[in-house]
Amino acid sequence: MKSIRQLVKRVGRAAVIPAMLAVFAAAALGQSAESRIFMVNLSDQEVQRIIAKFTANESAFREALTNYVFNRSATVQSIGMGGQISGQFRRDSFLTFRSDGTRYERITYAPVSTLKDFNVTPQDLDDLGGINPFALEPRMVPQYNFRFVGKEKIDELELFVFDVSPKVMPDAKKTKERFFNGRIWVDDRDLMIVKSKGKALPETKDDKYPIVETWRENVDGKYWFPSYSYADDELVFDNGYTARIRMKVTYKDYALGRTDVKVIDEEEVYVEPTATPTPSPTPKKP
Repeated sequence: MKSIRQLVKRVGRAAVIPAMLAVFAAAALGQSAESRIFMVNLSDQEVQRIIAKFTANESAFREALTNYVFNRSATVQSIGMGGQISGQFRRDSFLTFRSDGTRYERITYAPVSTLKDFNVTPQDLDDLGGINPFALEPRMVPQYNFRFVGKEKIDELELFVFDVSPKVMPDAKKTKERFFNGRIWVDDRDLMIVKSKGKALPETKDDKYPIVETWRENVDGKYWFPSYSYADDELVFDNGYTARIRMKVTYKDYALGRTDVKVIDEEEVYVEPTATPTPSPTPKKP
């Protein structure tokens, strides 16, 4: 399956202009956000210590998540002219993990999709709500570059800010691995990721992915688990065609549960813990 892809063969310059404006607006917002980040003098050794600690904590967090059950509510919308919602996909689920990483999903609410421009499959939803809220796959940490940007205070949190990118930009023709490319915010006391903003890679001329911002919440005073993911982005394809997508995913009601007991339900979705790519929303056939 493919992601949202261009639905027309030919487009004029008018289709490119909104995308250019979006890029300029994003750049302006990025500059504003950057101004809140202040530099601190940290030695290279200290920066490496922080990186080693929060990546190790990410592994501990993933392991801890296998002991919890939680609810996820995901909404994907297509946005038409004038910012009007032209269609919507909704899926609410109960999720649990087993110790081997296998995930079970029991759908609790899934009205008929009203999307007109593209379809959303369970695999699509996993990509939009997977690589982005969880950002770094612990086993793949050695394949990333980390650049310390500075510190930022958000509410009562003092956060280290890092830019993260793959050491080698992935080629969709050569790898099935998914990578995160963007920025992460790390609590300076717990040294755990509390926020991320970036996108999934690799992309192709037909497969484009939105920039997703994710906040985490402290659960049981120990771990920072995903709480809310949001995307409002225009995907620009190689021929200049643009598609605007809006996504909201909430994670809530975390509770310790016995995850090695299989949930029996006729609507259960079994998901193998593979590293295969999960594309973003798929276009409807004409």
